[in-house]
Amino acid sequence: MSAITNHMPTAELQALDAAHHMHPFTAGNELGEKGARVITRARGVTLTDSDGNEILDAMAGLWCVNIGYGRGELADVAARQMRELPYYNTFFQTTHVPAVALSTKLAELAPRDLNHVFFAGSGSEANDTNIRMVRTYWAMKGKPDKSIIISRKNAYHGSSVGSGSLGGMSYMHEQGGLPIPDVHHINQPHWWAEGGDMSREEFGLARARELEEAIEQLGENRVAAFIAEPIQGAGGVVIPPETYWPEIQRICDKYEILLIADEVICGFGRTGNWFGSQTVDIRPDIMTIAKGLSSGYAPIGGSIVRDEIADVIGSGEFNHGYTYSGHPVAAAVALENLRILEEEKIVEHVRDVAAPHLEKTWGTLADHPLVGEARSVGLMGTIALTPDSERRAAFAGDSGAVGYICRERCFANNLIMRHVGDRMIISPPLVIRPEEIDTLVSRAAKALDETYDEIRKQGIFKAA
Repeated sequence: MSAITNHMPTAELQALDAAHHMHPFTAGNELGEKGARVITRARGVTLTDSDGNEILDAMAGLWCVNIGYGRGELADVAARQMRELPYYNTFFQTTHVPAVALSTKLAELAPRDLNHVFFAGSGSEANDTNIRMVRTYWAMKGKPDKSIIISRKNAYHGSSVGSGSLGGMSYMHEQGGLPIPDVHHINQPHWWAEGGDMSREEFGLARARELEEAIEQLGENRVAAFIAEPIQGAGGVVIPPETYWPEIQRICDKYEILLIADEVICGFGRTGNWFGSQTVDIRPDIMTIAKGLSSGYAPIGGSIVRDEIADVIGSGEFNHGYTYSGHPVAAAVALENLRILEEEKIVEHVRDVAAPHLEKTWGTLADHPLVGEARSVGLMGTIALTPDSERRAAFAGDSGAVGYICRERCFANNLIMRHVGDRMIISPPLVIRPEEIDTLVSRAAKALDETYDEIRKQGIFKAA
């Protein structure tokens, strides 16, 4: 038997992993020397590793395990679908029941006239679809020059060539010849790091108006769309000022620019509504979905598209698609996941119970001498680490050095909390209970204490 079970010693699993497994966003040789942490099982909000440690997963995997781990219903649905129809494509004028049922349900859940779904295998694939879709849409309307898509610096929209170009992370663009042509980036609405002496309200308007300036500079006849996450996730849970999104919506309306809301993280309850677009009150033409669509139990993504765009695209042949577009097993799993979210009122739990409790308890971390701000929206939380909160100062050393120390102290205290530079972020499963939030915040506070002691000992608690 060639299968590897969870009962091999940790060191043997780590050695095999280092020898054969190439990890995403990882310095492989360095990880090979350190040894990967081997996760063997999970239930609710808790992971268990190969040494038996129980870890509170405050990142819901990669922002995705919305209904929590260990839901046997999804396994049952997957097994049943595999026995009935394990695979068939949706090319060549065919369809199948799971794709029909899931697209119908998504049209019901999505706001306004977002009634059509183009399926993909991930958020990256879906954003690649969006590039081709908006350019094809404008070409079919007789405006082929409208091909530029505007995004934001420090945005994350995936890591394929197309979606990685839409994203605005410079370290990704340094590898692989990114970005592709006709993608333009404006500044992000990150008041804490970039607001200077402006109020949040002034800064939000100023950053939104950079979109208008870019449209006028590039030419309205050249700009096809603007893409953004309602709340930037991988960029550090960047919560825009309240003035930001209304102004963005005004600009998109004025210049007839398609608005693409990347809901890969914010969708399916994360912000206390079904979609982050509802939380920030915008009217997207396309929404990118993935992650919480299946709670990570099966790989699936897609684009939810407004009626008029779908009508234009449908008037000809859209020469685009993936082998696994609307995969029947993934679609069936996603449909069951949506049933659980809806019937168990998990979105309401976030809005009425979990998010208010997180906001109250997470906010207490702002009193820590290492913390400048501690904010949350729904079940997305962010902490700014700083040596001088009054000045919102960065550390004198390398960016991210303190954040990395804090992340390691979180791991040591059986808490998964991610660092983005010197900012700590969380995104726990939506089913997290108030008492589990208390545990999360308690472990985070302990990690902050240990980080503070460590950086003072190292002499790096200094402002730039």
